[in-house]
Amino acid sequence: MRCPYCTNHDTQVKDSRPTEDGSAIRRRRICSGCGGRFTTFERVQLRELTVLKKSGKRVPLDRDKLTRSVSTAIRKRDLDPEKVEQMISGIVRQLESQSEGDITSDQIGKLVMEGLKQVDEVAYVRFASVYKDFQEAKDFEGFLSELEEDDE
Repeated sequence: MRCPYCTNHDTQVKDSRPTEDGSAIRRRRICSGCGGRFTTFERVQLRELTVLKKSGKRVPLDRDKLTRSVSTAIRKRDLDPEKVEQMISGIVRQLESQSEGDITSDQIGKLVMEGLKQVDEVAYVRFASVYKDFQEAKDFEGFLSELEEDDE
């Protein structure tokens, strides 16, 4: 593992332990060159997933992009980061287990919406506004009225 401070390739693992949800291994490392300390995370990847975009283009699933999308939706919301990480890990595990490799961006969007609805309704509406491409205020009104009907 390369040191993020001095780019030295000689680093040592000082401590390893699973994350709280058990989805990754957290490793504390130290660089033998500069003495810098940093943390890495190791995750299990069941298979390579390819996302089929609406344009027809195929790209590898990017967990970081998924995390950024969720982070945008939850910005300035008081949410436990561990709970959000568990949601994202759950979405990726679901995609890995239900797919033979190709998944659509629509499948990902639906799973993110389901997860956000359980975690925070404001984040759910924020994500839906981009995912469903809301153009006007009445789009929000229609969506919110559907949401209220579902809650009843």
